[in-house]
Amino acid sequence: MADPSSYRPEPGQIPDSPGVYKFRDEHRRVIYVGKAKSLRQRLANYFQPLTSLHPRTATMVTTAASVEWTVVSTEVEALQLEYSWIKEFDPRFNVKYRDDKSYPYLAVTMNEEFPRVQVMRGHKKKGVRYFGPYAHAWAIRETVDLMLRVFPVRTCSAGVFRNAASAGRPCLLGYIDKCSAPCVGRVTPEEHRELAEEFSDFMAGRTGTYIRRLEKQMMIAAEDMEYEKAARLRDDVGALRRAMEKNAVVLADATDADLIALAEDELEAAVQIFHVRGGRVRGQRGWVTDKVEAVDTAGLVEHALQQLYGEETGEAVPKEVLVPALPEDADAVSAWLSGRRGSLVSLRVPQRGDKRSLMETVARNAQQALVLHKTRRASDLTTRSRALEEIAGALGLDSAPLRIECFDISHLQGEDVVASMVVFEDGLPRKSEYRRFQIKGFEGQDDVRSMHEVIGRRFRRYLAEKERTGEWVDGEVPAGDPEDDGRPKRFAYPPQLVVVDGGQPQVAAAQRALDELGIDDVAVCGLAKRLEEVWLPGDDDPVVLPRSSEGLYLLQRVRDTAHDFAIRYQRSKRSKRIRTGPLDAVPGLGETRKQALIKHFGSVKRLRQATIEQICEVPGMGRKTAEAVVATLARTVPAAPAVNMATGEILEDDVPSAALPGDAAGATMEDDGPPAPPAPAAHTAAGGIMEDDGDGAARPRANGTTSTTEKTEQDT
Repeated sequence: MADPSSYRPEPGQIPDSPGVYKFRDEHRRVIYVGKAKSLRQRLANYFQPLTSLHPRTATMVTTAASVEWTVVSTEVEALQLEYSWIKEFDPRFNVKYRDDKSYPYLAVTMNEEFPRVQVMRGHKKKGVRYFGPYAHAWAIRETVDLMLRVFPVRTCSAGVFRNAASAGRPCLLGYIDKCSAPCVGRVTPEEHRELAEEFSDFMAGRTGTYIRRLEKQMMIAAEDMEYEKAARLRDDVGALRRAMEKNAVVLADATDADLIALAEDELEAAVQIFHVRGGRVRGQRGWVTDKVEAVDTAGLVEHALQQLYGEETGEAVPKEVLVPALPEDADAVSAWLSGRRGSLVSLRVPQRGDKRSLMETVARNAQQALVLHKTRRASDLTTRSRALEEIAGALGLDSAPLRIECFDISHLQGEDVVASMVVFEDGLPRKSEYRRFQIKGFEGQDDVRSMHEVIGRRFRRYLAEKERTGEWVDGEVPAGDPEDDGRPKRFAYPPQLVVVDGGQPQVAAAQRALDELGIDDVAVCGLAKRLEEVWLPGDDDPVVLPRSSEGLYLLQRVRDTAHDFAIRYQRSKRSKRIRTGPLDAVPGLGETRKQALIKHFGSVKRLRQATIEQICEVPGMGRKTAEAVVATLARTVPAAPAVNMATGEILEDDVPSAALPGDAAGATMEDDGPPAPPAPAAHTAAGGIMEDDGDGAARPRANGTTSTTEKTEQDT
């Protein structure tokens, strides 16, 4: 590990001008390439104390042994040179999008004497017009088959073309009028090229001209009573319309744009691109990348633009590029794109309208791509087996931990403190055994104490289950349990490994809880987020797994699942507390009848003024419940009326309490991310979520489902 101060340039040596810089390691390999408006200011940021640098940046500067730079005249030149060097040196610390597949394109070989329509993959060739990319090659063939009725362009290979020319007979497509048969001279090279140009124009989005022309020819043929010709033209129009329907109109006609969206987590990012030409989505593609450098969303967007357009020119670069966040040097990137296109390119973030809606669709695709990427890795048996073996080796376990339980604590400034327990068996989540806890041993914010309480409660239930089933009887076969119905028991199965979300303090608390219960056959470790290091009880130094380790990936997935599960439960408790109103104190009054009362009377204020007889008129309300409503509302003091501070006017409170938004009820934002979407009800019979009844047990409700206000979304 090198000391950055050993190769730090003198301040006066670094020019204060745009340029590109390279960090090299001790073997002179380029490990990082970057650009800057001011080389002096940018490079100074890398030579701060290591404790103030991002962990990935600190790793890079300690791996490097020297730095050098090249001065350029403009930021656009810096952007181009950075892209060239990244392609040339392939630095290990630069973000590199790896394409998750080789996307097929519809290609028209305009560089040949008789242009050919075909499916192409790989690098693009000069003189060939490309359309797409498409998700599947069969989608291209279906589109081409429809369009050959109107544009009978050659689709055969060079060998088939030569054989047909030497034999003097066209192929089958020539006989069924889906090829103009230039191989046997039915059309001249100029006429065939004109067909290929029209085919390309139609695929580029200029569809209206050809459809209107065919419709006009169809009407003329019908007027001349050439009904067979008119029917053929009608079928041609239908074929073109079916080809157009495969790409629905999503934006205004003649709109050419690329929409780029990102989905990211701590370690990886997925990018999705929708190619819109002529207002229609003509192609879609995506990449996944490891975030090996400290980069935010804007930086990821810039890298994606370089990857996408670094080798494109002309119309391959659209007039408009829509992104989720503008790069740091947005003007320079826009100028670079304009230079590659040869005309002005607009780079912006959509704010409203159809483009904003389509951007949200692209973002959902990116999120699904990231989830699918993780799922594919997790579902691979060989990968999971290797991950478990790596964990066992790194932690010194006797065997692979086939059952892993992970615990996490979540709260909002010390309120609604909850915990989650997720279970992974054989490297896959066992959602039916997820559990959630309320911290009841104390009040306030103390993650270490909370972890100790949760681990203790979980394993006390395990010991109680062992005692109940007679597993502690030495030398005897346990007697049959009359309550044993063959279903899995709650907390009855011990894990081989307990993972806690945190570092040394949380690990020590978990181990202390196990020691107090006399449990010595369960391993404990913690995964700290800062540097993704693994902590063991009693060790002063962490276990550092390689970034490429499948074992580290599995531990991260387990930790992240527990984190998300805890946050969802904490949010549901917070929402329930915020939504609490006067009617919640009425005994025996459920959610359905609460809503019926509010709907009938319009507001809680009017309900307070109602008599018992009037309340009984509400469908489903009996006299006993009506009396309970009146008595409860009489005991609760109504809130003070709202006052307009500008005019002093007292505002009537006729707004239904159920309709108040969270902010009006005093809701606060938490720092654990954006609010989660509404979660579906979970059924225990289908492996759903159990409730914590206060003693650590998670029990289903009597009807087998969770209540409306306590729905919890399972991680997928």
